[in-house]
Amino acid sequence: MRRLMRYWGPPLALMGLIFFLSAQPDLPGAPSPWLEILLKKGGHAAVYGVLAWLYWRALDHYLGDRCSPQAIRIASFLLALLYGISDEYHQTFVPGRNGNLVDIGIDSLGAGVAMVLHHWWQQRQAPD
Repeated sequence: MRRLMRYWGPPLALMGLIFFLSAQPDLPGAPSPWLEILLKKGGHAAVYGVLAWLYWRALDHYLGDRCSPQAIRIASFLLALLYGISDEYHQTFVPGRNGNLVDIGIDSLGAGVAMVLHHWWQQRQAPD
């Protein structure tokens, strides 16, 4: 149980934080509309990039000896994408919020970039 929480606790905690923030009818805004867009959309990408990496960390621990690194990265990306879709759907039930396909695209972009960077980093670390 301890090992399970060590690897699955962080992505579950981040998913809980995302759910909590998505359940808020109104989040504080930035003073400038452009800064608002940059922070919110950049935040979406960054958070889903971290979520994809946390999924990768957990899946690699449990499946690393049975699956290729590429398969684990793809699964991590897909899990982050599915959670992003479910989060946007959840927001359709929150007064003052709405589900947004653009946000799903930004979430998937963040998760995808994280997995590409992870692949790049692993290639750089591999012995020649």
